[in-house]
Amino acid sequence: MEALEARGYARFDRGPTAIGPYLQRSGIYIFLISFACVYYLSNAPLLLGHYDLGWHLAAGDLIRYRGDIPFQDPWSFTLADKQWYNLSWLSDVIASVLVQYTGFSGLTLFVVASGAVIVGCLTSVCLSSGASAIAVCISVFSACLLYPAFATAPNIYLAASPNTSTMLFCGIFYAVCLQRTRCFLLPVFMVLWANLHGGFLLGFLIIGVFCGAALLRRDWVNLRIYGFAAAGCFVAILINPLGWHIYDGVVATLGHFVQAYITEWWSYFSNMTVPGSIPGIIYIFIFIAFELGHRSSRPVPLESRLLSWLFLFLGLYQFRYMSFFFMFSTVPLALHIDRLLPERLDYLKIQSSLLAAGIVGVCALPLTFTQIEPALGLPQMLSEQDALYLQSHFSHARILNHWNVGGILIFRTRGAVPVFVDGRAATAYPDALLRDYFKLAEPEIDETAWDTVLEKYRIDTVLWVKAHEELRRFLVDKRGWKEEYAGLYESIYVKPQRSLPPISRLGAEGTTRNPTDDGGSLSAR
Repeated sequence: MEALEARGYARFDRGPTAIGPYLQRSGIYIFLISFACVYYLSNAPLLLGHYDLGWHLAAGDLIRYRGDIPFQDPWSFTLADKQWYNLSWLSDVIASVLVQYTGFSGLTLFVVASGAVIVGCLTSVCLSSGASAIAVCISVFSACLLYPAFATAPNIYLAASPNTSTMLFCGIFYAVCLQRTRCFLLPVFMVLWANLHGGFLLGFLIIGVFCGAALLRRDWVNLRIYGFAAAGCFVAILINPLGWHIYDGVVATLGHFVQAYITEWWSYFSNMTVPGSIPGIIYIFIFIAFELGHRSSRPVPLESRLLSWLFLFLGLYQFRYMSFFFMFSTVPLALHIDRLLPERLDYLKIQSSLLAAGIVGVCALPLTFTQIEPALGLPQMLSEQDALYLQSHFSHARILNHWNVGGILIFRTRGAVPVFVDGRAATAYPDALLRDYFKLAEPEIDETAWDTVLEKYRIDTVLWVKAHEELRRFLVDKRGWKEEYAGLYESIYVKPQRSLPPISRLGAEGTTRNPTDDGGSLSAR
């Protein structure tokens, strides 16, 4: 409050026209949250567009059906003896329950609510840093429009995906540590985070930055607080079904060769789109200009600066980290913008205007939802009709499916049509199989690689992107296969005189093994 009064703002309770301290303080929150949620709802089909959503829902159904967490994949025929590390089991269960009782509408609203909490956290830390309401609105609203990265779908970071929980808890950890309040709750949050998504390691990075800053300032009190919080979080992550093996699951993702083939692990420049990425690029340049041109103009918290620059460089290297840069940079940017604003503003009028505009935004939410609700559902790259055809004619086939369609195929058929591969990557599949698959994922057909994989895994059916003309010419014209079925986005190619032996699970080298009950089975429901 002292910082506000120094700039000439009126007290909350001063003047006959005051509408109450609580409403005045809430005006900026209502404004930012309501309009951010309108934006998220208007992009609701993208929130459900994550390619892995299908297998996450199927995993949640399976866990609820069995009453425990499977450690071996029940849906593919290529897993061999690979243990399945499902690091997002709790997210899967939550999504399963929401879809069962509320449909995809409920799942969408849950994602939007998570985005609302992130907006609230960022608004809180910016206001507590001493920035004015206008500066906070500009900074937070800009960041909350940019961090979901809707322009680069399906690589988006506010979606019906476990990754949203990492975005949420990063915002919570950042707010708790920066405001230096309730740090004792961080281990409690970590228990949830470690069971929701493998990105929980970022929590230690955030606490580590605050520990380092406290050490530089020789702030021994806060250093001890952050240190105890980190120790509590380390113990907390062991409270999960995998125990200490949770690290094996994380290692199977971080630094794995599969990242070279997944676009969200590519550089920012490889994921740029025009004109969709232009606002983000402008934001980055404005942040850099403020930071380098006015480094000491305002007392920007050291921790905010370190996290912002760290994730800016990480985001340029790997696209998925750029969203964290937008979140962490809100505090420095708000303080820099505040420096440019007039010294004396009528704070009461600003808050009243924000409150009025926020009420309009709240009223727009149900209208926006009713407009987008009919479009909610899984991506139509594999429709129900496609899945029914596969289940009716190819339930015993050895299908080589495209990576992006594997998760939806699992959801549609629940193992009745076993998959070759899907987005679970190294957490469920052997490295040898993944290396074989990615030889096929190039735009140009490597005929030797295709022939090798088709023979090695005894593939008699291929489910691939319909638009891939080179593959059609290779399979149909050169190898005598038949295009048996063409859906809206996918085609099914069948080997001549395909036999239908009982399906068996293939090892990494193409050898068969008997099916087991380790992973359980869940028929389509």
